[in-house]
Amino acid sequence: MAKKVTTKKTKSILNTADLTFLKKYIDNPSPTGFEAEGQKLWINYLKPSIDKYEVDNYGTVYGVINPDAKFKVVIEAHADEISYFVSYISADGLIYVKRNGGSDHQIAPSKRVWIHTDDKKVEAVFGWPAIHTRKPGAEKAPSLENIFLDCGCTSKDEVTKLGIYPGCVITYQDEFFVLNDRYYVGRALDNRIGGFMIAKVAHLLKENKKKLPFGLYIVNSVQEEIGLRGAEMIAHTISPDCAIITDVAHDTTTPMIDKITEGDYKCGLGPMLTVGPAVHNKMLKHIRTAADKNKIPYQMDAASRSTGTDTDAFAYTKGGIPSALISLPLRYMHTTVEMVHKDDLENVIKLIYESLLTLNPKMDFKYLK
Repeated sequence: MAKKVTTKKTKSILNTADLTFLKKYIDNPSPTGFEAEGQKLWINYLKPSIDKYEVDNYGTVYGVINPDAKFKVVIEAHADEISYFVSYISADGLIYVKRNGGSDHQIAPSKRVWIHTDDKKVEAVFGWPAIHTRKPGAEKAPSLENIFLDCGCTSKDEVTKLGIYPGCVITYQDEFFVLNDRYYVGRALDNRIGGFMIAKVAHLLKENKKKLPFGLYIVNSVQEEIGLRGAEMIAHTISPDCAIITDVAHDTTTPMIDKITEGDYKCGLGPMLTVGPAVHNKMLKHIRTAADKNKIPYQMDAASRSTGTDTDAFAYTKGGIPSALISLPLRYMHTTVEMVHKDDLENVIKLIYESLLTLNPKMDFKYLK
């Protein structure tokens, strides 16, 4: 259920430069395993507010405030987006695909895409037979076996001359926009919107001249969409004392979602805080206290086993890193029109910020004390 808090409409914490970066960052392709260009954009946005930054072997990037501090706190999001790979090129020049992450085959027909070759982007479309040509009662739903790309070629040789080969990554062309002055919409808000939010937290700390009594590691991980792999690696590298993870979660108020199994959550009612085995109870209590004190609305969620986010990777690394999850409610996950409410985005930023300001390096995370 949502924690109901009455709040007055306040001035946005986002400025023109923030929104310009957000659009550029969301529109830039960042498929799993190929996040480099997006990571360059992200670290350039973050640089003014940090003391140093590092990049690991697979492309996870993190900025650090107070790098010499012994106690280390991570705030984290993931940088990659779902995509496809070229799998097979037919003799007549049509291209079949396989998933890179949890791409939804049902939304593919009629979508425009980029096929990323070694040195350029090639335009293509997901073709689909016209309704007039499909036999009544015998229609097939889109599946990985029947969706295909058409790049305007008539032979396999013509396709390969464009530089396309099995393994080329494919991303949708859809771009970021604002809907009804209320929602941010685009592909891959899951979870580059999280990278934006944690970077903005760092900017606020700098702008407000806040001095933290610990080292803060602002982490943008790679390869979450295929199993939390970047977070696994970087949790070992940094070995933090605790972590706050941000990701997106489902707004369940749209049609065809079962609230009994998925819960009752809605965009505009505030961040979602998860209770579950991977979420450290004392970290969660600390965040809820910060929310209540600062009148930040939030919704409570339950995870029966894993959270399905990078929280799990941090929580179960190096003997257990006390971790908590702050999620941004989102509509239409893993589509090209993912939607988040402006108020929720700002409230996630505020909640991470306020949670950091009251976090004490002497905090005792032991369960039995």
